[in-house]
Formats: sequence, C-alpha cells, structure tokens
Amino acid sequence: MLTHITINNLAVVDSLDLELNSGLTVLTGETGAGKSILIDALGLVLGDRAEASAIRHGAERADIIAEFDLQDPSIEQWLTDNELDSDGECLIRRTINAKGRSRGFINGQPIPLQILRELGEQLVNIHGQNTHQALLKMDEQRLLLDNFAGTSPLRKELNQSFQQWKKKSSEYQKLKQDTVERDAKLELLRFQVQELSEFELQENELASLEDEHRKLSNANRLIETSQTVHFQLAQDEQNSINHLLNRCQIDLQSLSELDGTLTPIAEMLNNALIQVDEASSELRHYLDTLELDPKHLQWLDNRISSIYDLSRKHRVETNELFKHIETLKQELDHLENADVHLESLHKAVVASQSKYFKLAKKLTNNRNKASTLLAEQVIKHIHELGMEQCVFEIKLLATDSEIPQLNGMEAIEFHVTTNPGQPLRPLSKVVSGGELSRISLAIQVVTAEFSHIPTLIFDEVDVGIGGGIAEMVGSKLRLLGSNSSENSFNSEASTSNSLQQKAQILCVTHQAQVASQAHQHLNVYKLSDTEKTSTKISLLGEEQRVEELSRMMGGVKITEQTRSHAREMRKQVIDLG
Repeated sequence: MLTHITINNLAVVDSLDLELNSGLTVLTGETGAGKSILIDALGLVLGDRAEASAIRHGAERADIIAEFDLQDPSIEQWLTDNELDSDGECLIRRTINAKGRSRGFINGQPIPLQILRELGEQLVNIHGQNTHQALLKMDEQRLLLDNFAGTSPLRKELNQSFQQWKKKSSEYQKLKQDTVERDAKLELLRFQVQELSEFELQENELASLEDEHRKLSNANRLIETSQTVHFQLAQDEQNSINHLLNRCQIDLQSLSELDGTLTPIAEMLNNALIQVDEASSELRHYLDTLELDPKHLQWLDNRISSIYDLSRKHRVETNELFKHIETLKQELDHLENADVHLESLHKAVVASQSKYFKLAKKLTNNRNKASTLLAEQVIKHIHELGMEQCVFEIKLLATDSEIPQLNGMEAIEFHVTTNPGQPLRPLSKVVSGGELSRISLAIQVVTAEFSHIPTLIFDEVDVGIGGGIAEMVGSKLRLLGSNSSENSFNSEASTSNSLQQKAQILCVTHQAQVASQAHQHLNVYKLSDTEKTSTKISLLGEEQRVEELSRMMGGVKITEQTRSHAREMRKQVIDLG
C-alpha cells in the first residue's frame, strides 16, 4: 500500500509531505481547494502522461516521490524479474521539467514509462477515471471471478496442460509436414550425410590444416632466413655473434681483476653468450625439421578448398561444418523412423488434449456456478447504492475454437445496464463516471479479500447522490477498507484470507455521510498571501473532524445543532467499530 508521498512544485502545491495508513482515508475541502491533487500526483508518479503545464508557476521542475509497502509477493517478484528489487522496498519517483520532458525511477533506477505503468497497475486502482482502471479489462474480470470461485489453482493446472498440448501439437504438425515431403528429403539427406561422412572431417581440422599450409607455403623463406641467422650466430668463425661475444667477455673478465665494478658486466655478457648458444642450438634443430614437400602442400590446398566448398554448399560457417554433419545424421534418423515418431506424438497430442478438455469442463462448471453467486452479491450492493434499476450479469462467452485455448474455453465479461429496457452492455462501455464508480465499488466490496491491488482510489464516487445512499456508500467504503468481505463462493479461501491486513482506500468526497465513516480524515485547503497560493493537506483530529463535517453539512453559518449532528454521525461509526 501507499505509505508516503512527497509532492514538490505540482500545480498549486509548492511542497507537500504526507504519510498514509491502511483503511479508509477521505479527502475533503472547499471547492477549488485542490482535493484531487493527490490523485493527480499519484497518476503522474505511476506513468500518466505529463505536460509542462502541470509544473507550479515559477518552478523549473515538478517532483513526485511515492513509497509503497509491498504486501503482495507477486509484486516483489515482478520487481526482481525486472532487476528493480531493493530489499522489499518500492520507491517510485517522477520528475517533469519545464519543457514537458519527464523521467521515471523505481528504487533509484531510471526506467521507461511503460514499465512504470505496468507496476502502477499492480499497485493502485483509480475508480471514476480511465487511468489504472484494471477492472474494465476482461483479464482482470476473469481473475476476479476465478479468485472468487477459488479456481485459480485449477486454471493454473489447465494452462500447464495447454502448454503441453501446444508443444506436442507443434511437434506433431512439423513432423507430419516433414513426412509429406519425406521421400525427397530422405534422398537429399542420405546424399548429404554420405558425402560429409566420406570426407571424414575432424573437429577443428581446418585450423590445423591452415597452420600447416602456412608453414609449407613459406618453407623456402623459413629455411633461407633461418640458415642465415644460424650462420651469423655461430658458424662464421671470425664475425659470428658467438665469437664476438666470447672475445668481449674474455676482455672484460681480465679487466675486472683490475676494477671489480666490471665483474657484473662480464657476467651479463657470459649469460648472453649462453643464451646465444641455446638459440643457435634450437635454430639448428628447427632447420632439421624443415623440408620442401610440394606434394603435401598440394594435398593441403585441395583439403582446405574442399572444406570451404562444402561449407558454401551446405550454407554453414566452416567452424560449424563438423556440427552440421551430426545435425544431418539426427535429422536423417528422425525421418527414417518418422512413422514411429508420428504415431507416438499423435498419442501424446490426443492424451494432452483429452486432459485439457477434462480440466476445461471442470473450470467452466465452477465458473458458471460462481458467476451466478457473484452477480447476485454485486447486484445487492449496487441496488443499495441507489441504482435500483441496474442489472448486472457475468457472461461466459464460449470460444468458437474446437482446440484448447489459454485460460479456458470461454472469455469472462461483466455486463450491465443501468436503465430499464436497455440491453446489457460490457462494463467497459458504461459512459457515466458516477455509475461506473458505484458499480466498481460494489464489485470491489464483494471481491475485496481476493483483490491483488493493495490501494484503491475513488475519485468523487458520491457525485449526484446524498442522504441515505451517501451513507451507504460510506459504509461500503469503510467495509472495503476493513477488508471485511461478505459471503464468498469459496469459504476455505475466505478463511485463509481472514488475517490479511486492511486494504487501503482513498476517497475524494463532498458528502459528510461518506467522510464520517473514514478511518482517517484529510483536509485539503489553500494558503494565500500577496505572492503565492499553495494547497496544503492536514490530518484531522476528532474535534477537527466534527468541524469539517459540520462545514460540509451546514450553510454559510455553522450552528451548534449542525455540530451536534456531526458528533452523532461520528459516534455511530465509532460505536460500530
């Protein structure tokens, strides 16, 4: 969940540092105070499009930092998979400069905005806007239904079966196609394997041949130059290096008897003489190994040329030719025994397909049963939220395919109509933001214990409602923030989740009936002087909450009767716990 957010130079905010808790937190304030600034900042830090106009007037850059406490292992795994993990921390930063350019960071590492959005969709769900509205996606709707029904393990097993079927089916189709062309392929493969086998190429042979060829093709030069050097080293009796060094060494040795400082130099010359003798000896042995062999050189030329010709013919690099021979042998064996392999693969395909459809049928039955109960519970909450004419259904849309499909043989889609006589339409096609917010709220209340998104934000979910309906909205938001889901389809899953921490709900509201039920109450207000105006947010204590609720209910003048009503509202919530 979101634990801390820092906002600098965004819109009318110059500096804002806010800590947030679990449960239901409401934001209230006068019209124009900037109640949605927190939601706008969250949207930006989680990847919304940024513009230079968002920067506070006179500032060069806007900076937003959000810190999240990770309670979901899947999010930690996502960070690890993307090499963004940092000992369980999740610190997200977004900067926007005066030219409208922005940069995003996760745990201090710069990342593309697409990666930021991917993480944002797992951390925050904003209702009443199109941003981060995962609930409108069919994949999310399927996930909610499967979690409610407790069929996620079954779906996982089904998808493993699907992958197995897909792999075996692909192998079967390839081999079947190869079998059609087998005769022509067999003839070519047999010829290729025979040709390469008869050539008897050895591993790394080409490099060895080229080394030997280079030596033989330059044999004349090697012999002549080596003989000249050997003669200069030792064979010229008067002018050889050996003879001259020996004379120098003898002369210095005799002089060292007169001056001892010459002794080390004489020893150096003696060492040099030893090295020259060894070099001369090695060179003589080397000359013994050299010979001119035109016939072997020609054989090397032919062998190397043949290797290059075969490489071009088989369209492989020369260093891959040896491995290519083994590959062709395996392919030949595969084709020669194609009938046996084909029959074996066909049995594997049939078996994996049969297993898949058995699992798919079980998954479909479970989804059908759960969809009815989930829809009934959602409808109950929708009607309580003042939409008595609303009809909500969960449709299982069977695929036209006769072969296995990922995630089952049907798509899951939530359908709704808010007006009598109007046809049901997909939830994603609902136009009214207020209606969509309340429908989403009802769905979230029912499926709260299964939600994998830790922070839910409702932006003015109470637009166009009041009185008892507003109180009901507040009650359901508080219920959602307490993570106290009602009857679920899967009682075992419900029990296992009963010890989860509270969910985190943030709600911008104009209704005192909603605000009174919050676990925390934040007041948004403006401070102005002759030079600037800034939006501030403060956490209200109990008496401050009573004053703010009174302001929301009262007119120009707040009476003691209004305050008494506000205290009564708070007392009822506190008494309920």
